[in-house]
Amino acid sequence: MGLLTALLTAPLAPVRGVIWVADQLAEAADREVNDPAAVRVQLAALNRALEDGEIDLVHFEREEDRLLDLLEAGTGPEVAR
Repeated sequence: MGLLTALLTAPLAPVRGVIWVADQLAEAADREVNDPAAVRVQLAALNRALEDGEIDLVHFEREEDRLLDLLEAGTGPEVAR
């Protein structure tokens, strides 16, 4: 039965490979976006943009709230710092 199944599903192997690669990329992107260190870098850049006059206070506060929510939603000792 295993050999027959393998032969019948062989044409789907490339599709399974593409799905696996897409899953790996999505997981890596999710880890990078939710990494507390990356969020802190984004917060610092946001502060610089406000100080340099590139963004207004309303935009700053909206983005700051979003980034702080990401930090609060994270887990682990890195967030507690």
